[in-house]
Amino acid sequence: MNDRFAFWLVFLALVQCCGPINGQQNVDTLIVGGHFFNVESGAFETNVSIAITQGRFAGVGEKPESYHAKNTIRLSDEDYILPGLIDCHAHYNVRLIKKRREEFEFMPLVYLANGATVTFSCGEFDPEGMMELRKRIESGKQIGPRLLNSGPYFGRARPGWRGKKPEQEIRDEVDFWAARGVGGFKAKAIDPDSLKTLIDQAHKYNLTVTGHLDSGYRNSVNPKDAIDMGIDRIEHFLGGDALPNSQSAYQSLQNLQPGTPAYQQIVKHFIDNGVYFDATLTAYGYLGETTAETHEEYQYWYPENELFTPHMQEVAKNSPPTKGMEIYQRIYRVKQTTIAPYHAAGGLITLGTDHVSNGNHLPGFGIHREMDVMVRSGIPPSETLKIATINGARALKIDKDHGSIEQKKSGDLVIIKGNPLMNIRNTRNISHVIKAGTIYNPTKLLDSVKGKIGPANKDQESAW
Repeated sequence: MNDRFAFWLVFLALVQCCGPINGQQNVDTLIVGGHFFNVESGAFETNVSIAITQGRFAGVGEKPESYHAKNTIRLSDEDYILPGLIDCHAHYNVRLIKKRREEFEFMPLVYLANGATVTFSCGEFDPEGMMELRKRIESGKQIGPRLLNSGPYFGRARPGWRGKKPEQEIRDEVDFWAARGVGGFKAKAIDPDSLKTLIDQAHKYNLTVTGHLDSGYRNSVNPKDAIDMGIDRIEHFLGGDALPNSQSAYQSLQNLQPGTPAYQQIVKHFIDNGVYFDATLTAYGYLGETTAETHEEYQYWYPENELFTPHMQEVAKNSPPTKGMEIYQRIYRVKQTTIAPYHAAGGLITLGTDHVSNGNHLPGFGIHREMDVMVRSGIPPSETLKIATINGARALKIDKDHGSIEQKKSGDLVIIKGNPLMNIRNTRNISHVIKAGTIYNPTKLLDSVKGKIGPANKDQESAW
């Protein structure tokens, strides 16, 4: 071996093991320029650099010259960087023909293309299938957000749940699903004793419990009582004395008024106990009398219908318009008037889409509609961005790795055009999605889905 050859072998070994000779740190991706969102201050800061290596943030704010990057993304002054978005009430199921079923192949791509790098599948009709989807994503066999699956519903919303389950059976089920790596649990239409047992057993594994509850009517659980049991999050309804147990929550909620003693008491109860409220504002608009023609927030900015098969597009086109329910429309309006006072008082809020597509709007895009409606309801854009990022991470107890752009956290971020503090709708202008350091082009992700969701022909409808 000659001396020159030996020198280059030593040089290459030093670069590989120790970084370039001039002291630069080797990283996979370096993002230079633009502005990044600081979740603590709620402001955008000038981005000097964000370095990502081995799927995690290796540095934030260092001089670009400090790094030797395999890939460099250079941004303009019109580019804004957000932490990856978190949907705490994501559904991967659809109701396209008759029944509700999980769609494992393409929904993950739609969520990721819209900037959701973490989703909690809040209620599953096929928990085994959802668990397998999570494993495929984690192993790199399928593209999608980090998926926290919830296992089966606990309560009468689960197909086959009959009567009141014995306490030990609930504990055994929690043990079973915790051992299989679920990210939390969802209760819906559950009785008080079962919910108390579910919370107690889940907390032994440091897993969260959320609930779609009611008013206490007909042995249901009022959110106030669930908070006293130690529940972590509440879906949809604030509860308390504003929802008397003499009638269902849906009947009472449409008349809820901010500022009343009952409203103020339940808001205080949430705050005092540190419980998160997943408001799911837009979910009720989809079910109500809202249309893209009458409500700007439900208009399309991307042709979502093109993601469905041509056959499904024809089915949706020729189907009679879905008749919304006026009660849901009233609830939608009430939720918009009550969410800002809840936030202003110090209430903790998360973002949840809670939408099951029937061949039109898809829940991945709903993340941006939910933020839009939060701002329309009076929550400042900066706070809305916190709700969509760090609040979700904290509520799901994953903020050590997610929710903000900080060194050593998972390399999750979204790059958009335009300042969302000036117009929250700018969150829709996504140029890059980075999940655990892997860079995705959202346009290419959506292009890969076009024409594929749903039955391909009449013969396949029975499977949907």
